[in-house]
Amino acid sequence: MAGYALAMDLGTTTLAVSLVDRAVGKRLAMTGGMNPQRRFGADVVSRLDAAVHSDGALQEMAALIRAELRRLAHELCAECGVPWSGVRQVAIAGNPAMQHLLLGLPVKTLAFPPYRPLFSGGRQVTTAELGWEGAAPVYLFPMPGGFVGGDTIAFLYGAQPGEATLCLDLGTNGEMALTAGDTIWATSAAAGPAFEGGNLSCGMAALPGAITAIRIEGERVRIATLGNREPVGICGSAAIELVTELLGHGILEAGGRLRTSVEIPSNLGQRVVEQEGESAFVIHRDARGALFLTQGDVRQIQLAKGAIRAGMEVLAECAGIPLPGLREVLLTGSFGAVLRPSWLKTIGIFDEGMVQKSRFTPEGALVGVERALAASDGFESVERLGKRCRVVPLSGTPLFESMFMRHIDFPQP
Repeated sequence: MAGYALAMDLGTTTLAVSLVDRAVGKRLAMTGGMNPQRRFGADVVSRLDAAVHSDGALQEMAALIRAELRRLAHELCAECGVPWSGVRQVAIAGNPAMQHLLLGLPVKTLAFPPYRPLFSGGRQVTTAELGWEGAAPVYLFPMPGGFVGGDTIAFLYGAQPGEATLCLDLGTNGEMALTAGDTIWATSAAAGPAFEGGNLSCGMAALPGAITAIRIEGERVRIATLGNREPVGICGSAAIELVTELLGHGILEAGGRLRTSVEIPSNLGQRVVEQEGESAFVIHRDARGALFLTQGDVRQIQLAKGAIRAGMEVLAECAGIPLPGLREVLLTGSFGAVLRPSWLKTIGIFDEGMVQKSRFTPEGALVGVERALAASDGFESVERLGKRCRVVPLSGTPLFESMFMRHIDFPQP
């Protein structure tokens, strides 16, 4: 157990890396950034399509993510005064597409039905095989199937949910799992990167200058930014908070339409403008320019929340546990700040009962990777957990499609 370890959460949109002192099982430092593969598309489907049609694209995506993870890891080691040779173990959790692309593996089995990874258990490689210095062991988390992968297993491992517990990762891939006896029912809803700010017009990861909170007080819009810097973009949690505020103040209709300035009786109407041919709400304006939430951004959030809620309904049906019968809801994701369950009720993902049973777990997957590193059992407990998962495909499922259409609108206030 001596030495240090690196825990990595390999997200489609955002990355998180931490340095762990294995002797005491303590996190020493953590950093994060954007996934550089996004130039090939904001979601896994776009990247898989690029990789299937071009081996050059596949190899470039592998090189990009390896270089960025290495950079973040070296940054942490330098910050903590730990030599690279002191890193004795690396563990990485990502969805199946991200783990395949990291290893430079063919992705055809993932890109087309029945959407299966090349392997379902964990995979052991070395830092040398990833083009990094040394030959420390690198463990990649199990991938039960479909688009349910290592990040879901890591979240479950860290959270250790009880019976009838829904674990929900509101990321680009929208993974969710529901415990029912010895079986863990799991699925992935293609939510897109809206919840992480990835495909919003002014969206960004939780980096200095990101707007992390937005409140409308009277006719004023108050914002808070990470590091108290000048605002340069908006992270996912703040975007969802803003949508709840716009719904509450009558600026946004239940159907998702931003009302025009003449339809809004208060001075807040002056904040609704036309931006590149569509309505947009001005979040912040200064000498450098303006930040907006556009009509297109609202639609992206609607599509994401509709997919998540529909996926939850399908899991509940498979597990035989209706959503009102859940004992607990565990929520995680790379939002940039705490995501309040009440906001999820306002936009139509949760109902009132779920709000009362939910708790937010920041950095859920990363915490799970760290916990597995501290277990010192050769990741055997992680492997056992992965084998309990039963993956439910959503594509072409009538219940998913009907529930998606039912939940695409925001609830009536």
